[in-house]
Amino acid sequence: MKVVVFDYLSDDAKMIRKKVFMDEQGFENEFDDIDKVASHIVMYNEKEEPVATCRLFESSEKNKYIFGRLAVILSYRGMNIGTKMIKEAEKLVLKKGGISMSLHAQCRVKSFYEKSGYTESGEIDDDEGCPHIWMSKQI
Repeated sequence: MKVVVFDYLSDDAKMIRKKVFMDEQGFENEFDDIDKVASHIVMYNEKEEPVATCRLFESSEKNKYIFGRLAVILSYRGMNIGTKMIKEAEKLVLKKGGISMSLHAQCRVKSFYEKSGYTESGEIDDDEGCPHIWMSKQI
């Protein structure tokens, strides 16, 4: 697997997010202005096909980053790709001088992030009818 970091929302990242969040999960407001300032990480398989993506941007607090929009194509789930994407994002944050990462997780996948060392750091709230919780980690 090859990982590429883009400083813009690539067509590959857009396609994965549309498939996972809009087509599969029914979200409507997937793309926003943050996409214009975020770094976008895309993982490609051995055939150079995009299979996973996420985005990362510095929060309003210096050296603290927000991780999100982690999406893995259905046929590639269960292969630890999501965990690998988190590790790639953490490496990028460290390279940028960051000290922490926060994320707004769907509650149904909270345990996935806990396995990577993230802990709840807020109250449950709603995003388009889906319960989410803020989580964070010092890196």
